[in-house]
Amino acid sequence: MLDGSLLYAVRSSANVEDSSVASYAGQFVSELDVPVHDVAAAAARVRASGRSERVAAYADHLGSDDDIAVSVMIQAMVNPIVSGVAFSRNPITGLNEVVVEAVAGRGDRLVDDGMTPDRWIHRWGSWVERPESALINDDTVSEIVAATVRMAIAYEAPIDLEWVWDGEQVWWVQLRPITGLEEVSIYSNRISREVMPGMIKPLVWSVNVPMVNQAWVDLFTEAIGPNNIRPETLAKSFSYRSYFNMGAIGEIFELLGMPRDSLELLLGLPAGLEQPKFKPSAATMKLLPRMLRMGARKSRYGRSVTAEVRYLRAAYGKFDVDELASRPDSALLSDVRALSDIGIRAAYANIVTPLLANMHNGLLRKRLRSAGLDPESIDIGGTAELAELNPNVHLDELSAALEKLDDGTIGAIKRDGMVAAPDELRAQFNDFIDRFGHLSASGNDFSVVPWRETPDVVVKLALDHAATHGDAQRRSWSAIEPELSAVMRPLLRSLRDRTREFIEHRENVSFTYTYGYGLFRVYFLEIGRRLVDRGLLDTADDVMYLYLDEVRSALLGQPVETLPLDLVRSRRKDMESLEDVVMPEIIYGDDFVPTRVDERAGALAGIPTSRGHHRGSLRVVRDTGDFGKVGPGDVIAIPYSDVGWTPLFARAGAVVAEAGGMLSHSSIVAREYRIPCVVSVAGATRLPDGATVVVDGYAGTIVVEAESSE
Repeated sequence: MLDGSLLYAVRSSANVEDSSVASYAGQFVSELDVPVHDVAAAAARVRASGRSERVAAYADHLGSDDDIAVSVMIQAMVNPIVSGVAFSRNPITGLNEVVVEAVAGRGDRLVDDGMTPDRWIHRWGSWVERPESALINDDTVSEIVAATVRMAIAYEAPIDLEWVWDGEQVWWVQLRPITGLEEVSIYSNRISREVMPGMIKPLVWSVNVPMVNQAWVDLFTEAIGPNNIRPETLAKSFSYRSYFNMGAIGEIFELLGMPRDSLELLLGLPAGLEQPKFKPSAATMKLLPRMLRMGARKSRYGRSVTAEVRYLRAAYGKFDVDELASRPDSALLSDVRALSDIGIRAAYANIVTPLLANMHNGLLRKRLRSAGLDPESIDIGGTAELAELNPNVHLDELSAALEKLDDGTIGAIKRDGMVAAPDELRAQFNDFIDRFGHLSASGNDFSVVPWRETPDVVVKLALDHAATHGDAQRRSWSAIEPELSAVMRPLLRSLRDRTREFIEHRENVSFTYTYGYGLFRVYFLEIGRRLVDRGLLDTADDVMYLYLDEVRSALLGQPVETLPLDLVRSRRKDMESLEDVVMPEIIYGDDFVPTRVDERAGALAGIPTSRGHHRGSLRVVRDTGDFGKVGPGDVIAIPYSDVGWTPLFARAGAVVAEAGGMLSHSSIVAREYRIPCVVSVAGATRLPDGATVVVDGYAGTIVVEAESSE
């Protein structure tokens, strides 16, 4: 029985609402503050709204032919002082943080009136974002956050909640799942920019990723067993820069029994008092025997490194030949495949050996600190093998020999190169090039010219080289041993020896890997020369701008959609245009748009409420009279929107609104139409009409691009 002293909310509960593909937000009638005598009529109006032209047009746009059935909910009205929403996960980025928004009065103002809400973000026990002054106190918001987390755990899925506060109690009025979180890809360059810095040419990318990432997959497989991890999913190129796919790495975390959310710590995101901690799970215990066996094998890895390096050098040596011109095209491609196979094995050693060297070095440093010594001040000593692998040592020798020459000879060498040097010195220089000529400014980029191709650079290095005699301030091991206890002395000496051993192994493996990796350049330049002879490239180096499958097709004369010449010119121009782009550390989504900032206009920021990136012409739309100037793909800048603006969103490529929150009409419709949306952007409608802008629906930024000088 309804209470005649109360007012009621009469709301729709249609079979198509809040589904995994559509919300139908605002399409059905909802009536609030309905007295008892009008409830039946209000319910009839709500049911009838399912047959409206507006709903039919909305369904048609979605491509839905579902039969729509509308049920009716009748709820006693709460007289709210504050209303709001809460998300158990960030619906834009998928990050593990609770997002809360609130407005004064009834919650329909969030959707219909374009109100900009107070906003809180709570991550792992700490506030990441909170308003300076708020409608409700911290205790109430903390209660909302805690309840949101509890309900999400009970629901066993991320959820979106609506709530109201009557001044004394929080009332929860709706719960729905957050859909589409699995679609969010997250990429980070925190580690990858150290491994492969700068811009990476297409050929280098298409060789490196399958080869190096396969080595990582092999290592993961040792730890977790057979899996579906594919090398190409571990990394992605944005604007020719390398980013690791954190989602794929998160899957590995889960397979290892680690909390997937701990991945967010690797992203460098704000942590908190309740950040994820590793707790052995059933998955961990299941993998434990396998990982223990792997650990035992790796503890003996040092015994096999020397033999492995010997094998790799011999394998690479078969491809280190002076004359490739007589090799058939197919044989060159076959050799490249063989080099890649060897490269996977070399890359594996180049991953494992540094990991073990760092582990031993870290343990030694920890032990030294516990003994009251500063690890930075102690020289653990090198080996003769390390000296042989160090180009600085040999540059010292070249530099010392050059210093003995008279000024006239030095001047001739500066002018003409080593051809002007005495025979003995020239032989010493040639020996240096034979030993270290494969080195370059980047050992992971075979498009970079190595020393052997620029001997004049090496001459300059030798002429200007400052001898590396080491840091006189570092103490020798023999000097610190008397300060160690009798018990610690043999333990630390053994650990020091193991550390030196693995540092030597690391340098040996790295030297060998770089040598073998550099052979790709020799083969691809030969292929490039052949393509130049056939009129398919301008220079041999242009081959670096083609992907490996394009190189293969061009060399074998297979049909191609675009000529190699055109591909190279387009990509060269593209790389030049992106050279000065400042790349973010984290990229959400696969549709990243690089931007060139107009320093006069700069960038605006707001709340991202529908993800994606989009570049387009900006159209300022203040009312329905401006609808006609919006073309397909334009970015619309609006004060706010209601249901009557829905047709405009079907044409827009992105939405920028001066007001609104996660549940504003702009946000809901943009999410359904899968276009980026940023709300609460102060000054959005004052942006220059017709300017080219880039909207980032993940970071919440709107960048006005500089006009092209072309």
